[in-house]
Amino acid sequence: MSESKRKILVLVEGARTDARLMERLLDIYNFDVKYEIISYGTNIYTLYGEMFDENDPSKVDLLQLLKERESDPNKKLIFDISYTDILLIFDLDPHAPDFSREKIRRMAEYFVESSDMGKLYLNYPMVEAFYHMSSIPDEQYNNRFATLEELQSGTYKMRVNRENRNHGYSKFAADRDECNIVIQQNIDKARSITHEEKVSEYLPEQAHILTAQLALLTGEHKVAILSTCPFFIPDYNPALIQHE
Repeated sequence: MSESKRKILVLVEGARTDARLMERLLDIYNFDVKYEIISYGTNIYTLYGEMFDENDPSKVDLLQLLKERESDPNKKLIFDISYTDILLIFDLDPHAPDFSREKIRRMAEYFVESSDMGKLYLNYPMVEAFYHMSSIPDEQYNNRFATLEELQSGTYKMRVNRENRNHGYSKFAADRDECNIVIQQNIDKARSITHEEKVSEYLPEQAHILTAQLALLTGEHKVAILSTCPFFIPDYNPALIQHE
């Protein structure tokens, strides 16, 4: 399908950090496609309850479900559009009261195709992982983890602000060259934790990344800090993040 005919719905968890990051990435990489970025407004486990709990998810119309949740009549029209691709950008949130290994596994195994049911990209532990680098590139990034204890205490976001290169998000990876490095470091880290060959031309599957992260969570009460939300860019066109 030609790029000009693509219409992408990007469903993000939060209305601020998540939406702004996706808007920035789409702008930096000059995605000449029509897209809508919509905030779901709560975590992925709520989406599980609405789609999977008592339903066969393949029989649930995601767009209709989102339309029913939307209180603004004007925004409801967004869900009457036919989209070629649906991206779901959510956090693992292992500290959430409704966190469930089985629920998140089931969702990662279901949302695997953007042009069909939608494709899920999880951030570990949350969207702020994109900004959790002290330099670009960051030689220590592969060794950076978030503990369940700091997530439960609510101190992780403060740690990101403290350890982020700019001590803020607006000037971090503000151009394409730096974004390329950040994305490639996250791809390399994903390959590292899943023990996949670095020379592989394919990105590690989200379900494989999740399995590795859940093993860390179970065995060591921590997750590897990892941002997979920008993986939609090399999924769309690997050449976009290659250095000239």
